[in-house]
Amino acid sequence: MTEFGFISDKLEIKFLILYIAARIIEPVPFEVLQDLSMCDGGVDYFDFSECLADLVRTGHLSRSEDGLYAITEKGRLNGAICESSLPYSVRMQVDQNLVSHNERLKRRALVQAQVQERPEGGYTVTLALSDELDNLMKLELLVTREDMAQTIQKNFKADAESIYSRILAVLFNPEEGRDTRPSDAPPV
Repeated sequence: MTEFGFISDKLEIKFLILYIAARIIEPVPFEVLQDLSMCDGGVDYFDFSECLADLVRTGHLSRSEDGLYAITEKGRLNGAICESSLPYSVRMQVDQNLVSHNERLKRRALVQAQVQERPEGGYTVTLALSDELDNLMKLELLVTREDMAQTIQKNFKADAESIYSRILAVLFNPEEGRDTRPSDAPPV
């Protein structure tokens, strides 16, 4: 049974997909477009899939070899002409969903963490944090085990801004980072 929604036919689903694709900040996989398009009860998986394939076939969207979809100039022009026919409430819901999705994409681009195995043994973990203008920090660490490297990578991606702030705090106030254990205590 089809849910009630403001989107009523495949043409409107195509307009919706073009509206989304024109506002997303980088090419995205099928699942992301699907998730963003399911903002209205009138859109179902099968109609969405068919409409997406049609938009690629007609040259409104491109699909890269690694399965990422992006709007073409043809899609951008035709979508701009037709976007006002989308119900206002649907556009507002899409815009709200796109804000959070685009923020995640921007953050992922600004926070980089990479693990590389070293030929002489161990692993190099490269951590980098940027703002929109420049690189704020780049740090390379040598660790002995892959699980340690993966943990560092995961933790940095989750909390890069806080880690950066704490490093700056220690560098500006060395007392904050000083080891306060008694001299006969074993190292950590």
